[in-house]
Amino acid sequence: MGDQVFFLRPANGEWIQFSNCSVKVAISRRLTRTIIHGGEGDDLIDEGSESAVYTVRGTLDLDQYKEVLLIFRGGQPYIHEPYEENEKKVVFSKFEFDGESKEFTFEFIEDIV
Repeated sequence: MGDQVFFLRPANGEWIQFSNCSVKVAISRRLTRTIIHGGEGDDLIDEGSESAVYTVRGTLDLDQYKEVLLIFRGGQPYIHEPYEENEKKVVFSKFEFDGESKEFTFEFIEDIV
C-alpha cells in the first residue's frame, strides 16, 4: 500500500494507528456560479472557504475492521492531519473493506468548526 501512518479516534476515545497507509487529500474552494438566461457569461464568486476530502487506503485485520465500523457508525471522529500535523474533526463519509485482501478505503470530509 503505502508508507504513511494515519491516526483516527472517536469523538471521546483513544487514537488508533494505521501503518503502511496511503493518504490522499483533495482541497477545493467553495464557489457560487450565477448564469443569467439570455445574458453573456456568468458570475463566478469565490466564497473564500475551503473543503478538504481525505482518502486513506491500507489493510486491516478483522479486529481493526470491527473497531473502525463502530467509529463509522458512532458519530463524528477526529483524524490527525498528516501534512498540516494537527487534529481535525471530520465526517466519516465512506468505509470500504475487502474481506479477501483485507484492503480498506476510508473517506473523510473535514468539518469546518
